Amino acid sequence: MPRTMKAAVFVEPGRIQLREKPIPEVGPLDALLRITTTTICGTDVHILKGEYPVAKGLTIGHEPVGVIERLGSAVQGYREGQRVIAGAITPSGHSNACLCGFCSQDGAGTKHGWKPIGGWKFGNTIDGCQAEYVRVPDAMANLAPVPDGLTDEQVLMCPDIMSTGFGGAESGAIRIGDAVAVFAQGPIGLCATVGARLMGATTIIAVERVPERMAVAKRLGADHVVDFTQEDPVEAIRRITDGRGVDVAIEALGTQATFEACLRVLRPGGTLSSLGVYSGDLRIPLDAFAAGLGDHRIVTTLCPGGKERMRRLMEVIASGRADLRPLVTHRFRLDQIEEAYDLFSHQRDGVLKVAITP
Repeated sequence: MPRTMKAAVFVEPGRIQLREKPIPEVGPLDALLRITTTTICGTDVHILKGEYPVAKGLTIGHEPVGVIERLGSAVQGYREGQRVIAGAITPSGHSNACLCGFCSQDGAGTKHGWKPIGGWKFGNTIDGCQAEYVRVPDAMANLAPVPDGLTDEQVLMCPDIMSTGFGGAESGAIRIGDAVAVFAQGPIGLCATVGARLMGATTIIAVERVPERMAVAKRLGADHVVDFTQEDPVEAIRRITDGRGVDVAIEALGTQATFEACLRVLRPGGTLSSLGVYSGDLRIPLDAFAAGLGDHRIVTTLCPGGKERMRRLMEVIASGRADLRPLVTHRFRLDQIEEAYDLFSHQRDGVLKVAITP
């Protein structure tokens, strides 16, 4: 086995480069995964732009599909050569946050200080998976075997965007017969659209402007698609719902404008489910918030992780109830990672997600 590998590392704001790094060592509870397919996330673009701080030299990426290359001495229940995925969030399973039912926040609120989103480690606090190999911590809590018959690309969305988008629908507590608006139909928003349908929403309104994304939204379950460059989405949603507003509005972009629009389309007592990654302070308009008296709920979601979450998502794929392969629009080799970042970060050529194979 070689001693070094190729990896995409954060150099400085505006620069992620492919470099040689040592192949990670594994501890007793870890596993070494040989990456077979991974991808680039919108959060990686925030890192590239310097909007989300990470250490220089860190390997980026948090959506791994691969094969177990090596197991730590204490890991049981897995075998080398087994196809697996790990979630973007890799909880330990025993922290205060995990035991309170919020595995995504693993490591937050310890005696060493408050550290939100502590469960997101790959490409954030430890080396990630845009590389030939990645070390998976707490392997028994995080590795999920890929069912026979499912391809890498079928399960590629499970580690992050499928879990996040579905999580936004789940956090919104969508009920059968609900009206739901999903603002932005990027990969996360499209998964939220699918999640809303699976949760029982019967009127799903997608807000988008890119024709290719609007078409995919319809294909994946949106009943109405509003082009916000052609009409005011707030007025359009009010019209579609006969003035009632929606039960749940899902914000999947991370801007003040979409957050505010979500508030304005809610029915009294409705829920704003926020998935966006925000790079600045948010303002809550007095009128849209009914001066704090509208019985609204605002909830946030960080991608649920862990092996049980991954198993459930792959069951959804295997059952045929969701097919997210249309989201993979471009394919690159790891050697082309800088080209892939350039395409993805500038949203050219109708890109949704890229599949990257070492």
